[in-house]
Amino acid sequence: MQKISIIKSTAVPLPEDNVDTDQIIPARFLKATSREGFGDNLFRDWRYESDGSPKKDFVLNNNKYQGEILVAGKNFGSGSSREHAAWALYDYGFRVVISSFFADIFKSNALNNGLLPVQVSEQFLSKIFAEIEKDPETAITVDLPEQKVTLNSLDLSENFEVSDYKKKCLINGFDDIDYILTLKNEIIDFEKQRVRFS
Repeated sequence: MQKISIIKSTAVPLPEDNVDTDQIIPARFLKATSREGFGDNLFRDWRYESDGSPKKDFVLNNNKYQGEILVAGKNFGSGSSREHAAWALYDYGFRVVISSFFADIFKSNALNNGLLPVQVSEQFLSKIFAEIEKDPETAITVDLPEQKVTLNSLDLSENFEVSDYKKKCLINGFDDIDYILTLKNEIIDFEKQRVRFS
């Protein structure tokens, strides 16, 4: 996974509440078992007509909105527990999703797959949406070590929560197995001690 430390980027606004995982990646695209290629069908039914042509009014089809940050409405990632939703967002190129509330299972899946969910207050989220609407080039800085997100145009910041373990994994680009492998020498030493005293 890509390491995450400080990300400064423009953002893609999706001011919709209650976006569920079937909207993020429809069930008919869940046949693959590798993580690659899911970005092609991210928000498929919102993004494309039935004939495969892009819907002009959907934000991902609007070239003025770009970046590694998706700014979404409240209760993002509700619905089924499919890990593919995090895969699709990551594969598309997003590294951060900002919302005022995340479904717990989506939040866990995101953190396990290199995608940082940043939960902010509804007031702060509204200010982000307003600034992006005013200027699509509005930059946002997400500082994972400091657990702080900054709306650069207003020099306005808010702190966010993330577990120490997941923070360490994201900063180092580790999944759970990678992290365990960093403890290899400690595990070997522990086993030696256990054998000695058994």
